[in-house]
Amino acid sequence: MQRRPLIAGNWKMHTTLTEARALAEAVARSAADVEGRDVMIAPPFTALAEVSLALRGSTVQLAAQNVCWVEQGAFTGEISPVMLSSLGCGAAIVGHSERRHIFGESDALINKRIKGAMALGVMPLFCVGETLEERDGGNTFLVLESQLRLGLADIVCNDPARLIVAYEPVWAIGTGKTATTGQAQEAHAFIRDILASLFEKSVAGQIRILYGGSVNSDNVDILMAEPDVDGALVGGASLKPESFHRIIHFQGKTA
Repeated sequence: MQRRPLIAGNWKMHTTLTEARALAEAVARSAADVEGRDVMIAPPFTALAEVSLALRGSTVQLAAQNVCWVEQGAFTGEISPVMLSSLGCGAAIVGHSERRHIFGESDALINKRIKGAMALGVMPLFCVGETLEERDGGNTFLVLESQLRLGLADIVCNDPARLIVAYEPVWAIGTGKTATTGQAQEAHAFIRDILASLFEKSVAGQIRILYGGSVNSDNVDILMAEPDVDGALVGGASLKPESFHRIIHFQGKTA
């Protein structure tokens, strides 16, 4: 089954309004001549409105870095799916390792975020991944299965376009270390098998699974060559127009 590749840039806590607009405009120019793949960027909440204007008329999709599970209410510091949609923001990263390990977000909370986003029309980009200690202990697959089953508990997904999963080994995020192509493919294939046990097999076969963890212009081609790697969730390299341009223009599969 052929899945349309997706390159997503997670800007994390970077960029002022001026910097965000300039970077978004550069990404829009870079994406203007690519075909057979999607491009997405996730600026900080403060820059979403400005970036939405900068992307107007382009093919680049807009995502948030997190999302609440309700439409409105007394949730200080949270942003609802309806608020995101009003900015032209159709997706949101959920369960990123930094949210899990720095801010203590649990699988149960992540599940609430995914359910709320899907119910209110925002596509979750759901992140899973193991720490170095968990990998060295031989528990990678146990961790991935637990995160997937708990994060997607009681969720019905009949449309593969409503969900994206990202495999991001924690030990490879911001460290300069990248999973080998074999490690990435093995994890992605395992994730797809778990998805097939949660949803219809035909749906699981079409859900895109991205790799995240020190993706850069030097390794993107070999990662994208793996059959179950459907794209990349890019951190630091997405803040540099030249490197993100090269990543968007990776050599290999298209749809």
